[in-house]
Amino acid sequence: VQLQASGGGLVQAGGSLRLSCAASGRASSDYAVGWFRQAPGKDREFAAAIGLSDAFTYYADSVKGRFTISRDNAKNTVYLQMNSLKPEDTAVYYCARDRRQYRSGSAFYTQPDMYINWGQGTQVTVSS
Repeated sequence: VQLQASGGGLVQAGGSLRLSCAASGRASSDYAVGWFRQAPGKDREFAAAIGLSDAFTYYADSVKGRFTISRDNAKNTVYLQMNSLKPEDTAVYYCARDRRQYRSGSAFYTQPDMYINWGQGTQVTVSS
């Protein structure tokens, strides 16, 4: 499985962006996917995760209510809709798959080392 994030860019505070995570190889409907972000000089941090369908999602407190994760299994793509963006959301955003055989309803991992198949990230810059 290879995952590739795209959709980043420069946006003003309060604006919106939609990131895409496209999977190639194994069907993305077989595994849970997480979005992480890493700002300069900081550790990679969890943002959101989604199970095998839109029914099971989980968000970091820092993005809850502003970001929405979703998936289109027919397109092997997971999305991250980011609204009400803040300068502190500036980071490189990555997607990766949960290393487990995820079971619907299971708790999501937030630790980066529980995820594999990291793709290249996409830069999101929010200006004040």
